[in-house]
Amino acid sequence: MTVQLKRVYDAPSGDDGYRVLVDRLWPRGLSRASADVDLWLKEVAPSPDLRKWFDHREDRFAAFADRYDAELDGNPAVDELRDVVASHPTVTLLYGAKDPAVNHAVVLADHLRR
Repeated sequence: MTVQLKRVYDAPSGDDGYRVLVDRLWPRGLSRASADVDLWLKEVAPSPDLRKWFDHREDRFAAFADRYDAELDGNPAVDELRDVVASHPTVTLLYGAKDPAVNHAVVLADHLRR
């Protein structure tokens, strides 16, 4: 089982395996065809209130990670994502954020690996 992260705006590659978009909102300016998404699992994304509070601010990332991790503990979509990960040798979690280190997909991937 390999879970990797990739910005949805980056070109798809053969190494991506099964591509899962984990954002609640569809990425701006990106057509569904060019995104090459196998599954859009928006229910696994942070709640709208948490997403708005976080606002991709690096100074809030640690607190955001704790809050989002707590949300994931009670989220049934995580079980669906675990099933996807178990049924594919490689799964790429796609996100739209600009910063590859400060985004919810990082927290989600860590949550799945535990």
